[in-house]
Amino acid sequence: MVGIAAYAAYLPRLRLSRKAIVDAHRWADPGLAGKAKGERSMCNWDEDAVTMGVEASRACLGDRRTTSLIAFASTSAPFADRQHGGIVAGALNLGEDLASIDVGASQRAGTSALLQAFAAVASGQHADALVIASDKRRSKAASAGELDNGDGAAAMFVGSGACALEFVAAHTATVDFIDHFRGAGEDFDYGWEERWIRDEGLARIVPEAVGKALKKAGLGATDVAHFILPSTIRGATASVAKAAGIASDAVADTLAAEVGEAGVAHPFLMLGARLATAELVAGQAIVVCGFGQGCDAIVLRINDAAGARAMGNAYSATLATRVAEDNYQKYLAFNNLVALEKGMRAEKDDFKTALTVTYRKRDMLTGLVGGRCTVCGTLQFPRADICVNPQCRATHTQEPHPFREEKASIVTWSADYLTYTADPPAHYGMINFANGGRFMTDFTDVSVGEIDVGTPVRMVFRVKSYDRLRGFVRYFWKAAPACRAPERGQA
Repeated sequence: MVGIAAYAAYLPRLRLSRKAIVDAHRWADPGLAGKAKGERSMCNWDEDAVTMGVEASRACLGDRRTTSLIAFASTSAPFADRQHGGIVAGALNLGEDLASIDVGASQRAGTSALLQAFAAVASGQHADALVIASDKRRSKAASAGELDNGDGAAAMFVGSGACALEFVAAHTATVDFIDHFRGAGEDFDYGWEERWIRDEGLARIVPEAVGKALKKAGLGATDVAHFILPSTIRGATASVAKAAGIASDAVADTLAAEVGEAGVAHPFLMLGARLATAELVAGQAIVVCGFGQGCDAIVLRINDAAGARAMGNAYSATLATRVAEDNYQKYLAFNNLVALEKGMRAEKDDFKTALTVTYRKRDMLTGLVGGRCTVCGTLQFPRADICVNPQCRATHTQEPHPFREEKASIVTWSADYLTYTADPPAHYGMINFANGGRFMTDFTDVSVGEIDVGTPVRMVFRVKSYDRLRGFVRYFWKAAPACRAPERGQA
């Protein structure tokens, strides 16, 4: 048996009110008033597809620290030529004896990556696989995408043996149907007319692909208990299900009201939400579809209802981290959609990254690996030649020790309005790790007055800074309130 053994989702804590968006543009387009309902997930300034993928992955893996394959899917990954799966592997200290692949260029990249993982594990080429789907798509102000899109990620651990969700069959149709596109070097998608997408794309391509997948599985449309198909077009998912012969009560919520559409991650966010709310019974069939220049139709079977429910609970947990945001200007600034005067303190001339140092210290910078003295057991970050314990001071005795999952609390903190940050004030200070070790770090995902001495924190992988001249993103670890950790769903 091959299937999904563990699942986790990650949604940024900020949820931007659509009313705030509509109110900003009502003067130019009064017709937007009808879209001023609900909210969409919104990344903090230091989050992107990679950081969200890391958070979803570390929750999905739990205590496991190995995998044979990483498949990273995104259409909004920050690098055009750098493997993002490798960044995730480094952040999670998964070692270097693993395969990785990035999948993109289509909104069905997430489902395609999952199918590749199923095939790799079923064939015996890989013992297991970590599949990550993550998107943070930029859109023009006042565009449909600004209102419809959301930011988010999901991660799934694919293995053999007992799995909560068993892979049964799949069918893929590849059709150069262009519902939208983004040219090389362009920042934003160009979309086509909704009715044409619904009638000529979704209605013609998806039902046929679903029918062929069900035939391979030896099932009929009436056997489908849960149907997953993302679409921002109102009523389109229900219409496609009807055309495929699937019952209306099997159609999953598209999450438009609370998340928006999170690109390649969205089929799996919808899957998590469905597992959290629907009645689950072992043996039920699930059809998960990814649509984009064709269709991936994946048939899964619930093998363990309790495990499937745990996956749903993992989605509910990340949904519950919600913090309302009604500052539309902040959204524009975080997504570099407006030119702000940042002041002289934002001007730095040291943005060029020394790639040699980045490589040599990659375990420390990407993986947050410090040291543990083998003589006295003292932990310290960063690792050094001399133990920091004044009662020890042994030399060359430190072995690598990851601090990523170590519990910590705040020793000192500052909220600084003079130091430049994209989201003032700049919060930073000293933290103590419970098992030993301390260092000065930035805080993220905090509001003024939210933290104090003794506040429990956890380390999160975030953007440290951007070298916009060369297009390089620097990542490092920051401290965030410990109460917002994603959860893992597994059998």
